[in-house]
Amino acid sequence: MAEIIMRQTCPLRGSCTPLPEDPVPAMAYVPFQQWGKTYEPERAFDAGTLFPVLDKPFYGRRGEPR
Repeated sequence: MAEIIMRQTCPLRGSCTPLPEDPVPAMAYVPFQQWGKTYEPERAFDAGTLFPVLDKPFYGRRGEPR
């Protein structure tokens, strides 16, 4: 198991930082998209995507549609 070494002092601010001194880059996994059901052109333009599975509307801070 890797040991995380935390910085104890910050010369510019004089306080500790929660970030490790030598961070390790992450690896992402993104699955291939499967072709499936598609929107009609008008609906796709409105939604910003041709695929309903990728249509994830933003509901704002209160959970209400914009």
